[in-house]
Amino acid sequence: MSEEDSELERLKAKRLAEMQKNISTREEIKESTKSQKEKIPENPRASVVKILGFRGLEVLENAESQFPNETKIIIDKIFELIKTGEINETLDGGKLLTLFRSVGLNVRMETKINVEQDGKFVSLSDKLSKGSSENSDEE
Repeated sequence: MSEEDSELERLKAKRLAEMQKNISTREEIKESTKSQKEKIPENPRASVVKILGFRGLEVLENAESQFPNETKIIIDKIFELIKTGEINETLDGGKLLTLFRSVGLNVRMETKINVEQDGKFVSLSDKLSKGSSENSDEE
């Protein structure tokens, strides 16, 4: 029985050594992955731009031109939410504009109103200016 006990102890010791080696290898891989992530800083703005949908970039650029400091802070927060997985959908222009306005930034967007005239879409300002010039010609 002592031979079997010593054999069993030897196998246990061998298995323990293998497990410790596996654990140390995993830790080394985790550390190297962390150091690689630290070496390559991620650009928060580029990550946010990747998830923007229809007219999202237009809203972001307007916000950056009108409120550069505040927009940088908001971009950083959105980036954190993307990294943690809390935001996993595309942000279109409407959602982004609502976000900015909910935090108190009234981002102004260029607004165009088009009307149909003779089968073509014409901007409202053009139609009104043509209408006023036609009225002045008649008088």
